[in-house]
Amino acid sequence: MKKILVVEDAQALRRDIVEMLGYEGFDVKGAENGAVGVEMAHTYQPDLIICDIMMPVLDGFGVLEALRNNPATATIPFIFLTARTDRPDMRAGMELGADDYVTKPFTAQELIKTVQTRLEKRVNIHENAERRIEELRQNIILALPHELRTPLNVIMGFSDLLVYDAETLEPPRIADMAKYINNAAMRLYRLVENYLIYAQLEVACVNPEQRNILRQGKCANAHLVLEEQAKFHLSKPHPPTEPRQNDTTLTLAPVSSIRMSSEYVKKVIEELLDNACKFSDAGSPIAVTGEIQGSHYVLSVSDKGLGMTQQQIDDIGAYSQFERKLREQQGSGLGLIIVKRLAELFDGAMSIDSVPQQGTKVRVLLPIGQSVS
Repeated sequence: MKKILVVEDAQALRRDIVEMLGYEGFDVKGAENGAVGVEMAHTYQPDLIICDIMMPVLDGFGVLEALRNNPATATIPFIFLTARTDRPDMRAGMELGADDYVTKPFTAQELIKTVQTRLEKRVNIHENAERRIEELRQNIILALPHELRTPLNVIMGFSDLLVYDAETLEPPRIADMAKYINNAAMRLYRLVENYLIYAQLEVACVNPEQRNILRQGKCANAHLVLEEQAKFHLSKPHPPTEPRQNDTTLTLAPVSSIRMSSEYVKKVIEELLDNACKFSDAGSPIAVTGEIQGSHYVLSVSDKGLGMTQQQIDDIGAYSQFERKLREQQGSGLGLIIVKRLAELFDGAMSIDSVPQQGTKVRVLLPIGQSVS
């Protein structure tokens, strides 16, 4: 039985709505003002809330804001019940996170239909979330063990040789082993780092407090940060290819600041370049551009590599890799989904244009401060 909370200060109307929805098979409780409604929402944990706007103690906007700022109640469908139809009021409610409006006077059928629609939508959202969680679980089961074991085997194998055979090994051979151990350790470190970043971003998607903390960062002279990080990343080997700095052109327009921490800005360009290097051959061109468009800095990375189908683009997610059986690659599949989450959390976006066997262009919109003239 679905639970519904009705927050309405008019006693007769509140009683009518409670009885009306009760006849439809819902478990319904009523609250006489906004403050009581917020308290009952936490204890009752309804599947949907119907709330008046104009109320004593705490109005409907205050109720909605309080509920959306608490993770325990942030996703409960919320319907405003009001006699006020002013566009500014409706817009204010939607910006706070209201799901729908029912305008007084209304018929029983209108209210019941609105409630059923919102509950059905919540079920669909829940089922979609469960499907994505199951996909993530399966991807982790398939990909993560390999990504952990491969560098660990290298570290353990070569370190074992150094422990037991160091006295018989020539210095050049020891140096080679140390290089392999270091590369494997860096691969393992990046895997753990990306996993932690991904987990942090997923929490921020549903936790307003954590999201506000992440959004406080700022990167000054972001074009210089992007350029420096790009050159550093491209100078490193990208197995099975060599460094790609000679394949890459950088055209980054000056920008005074991006409203994102410098560490996250570095992560964005690192993951975009890593993806371009993995799926294009050494010697083929990679282009990195940055330009100011309105209130965003548009960062683009394009390659002439393997390309992606529309289905692959739609399925981008954690621990998802493409064509692994056909093309050697390293990584957990976290790169693009981390970039996508970062862009969205900072009021930006990520888009991908790609043609199989021709290449890919990834565009990321990052919010800017004042541009450099």
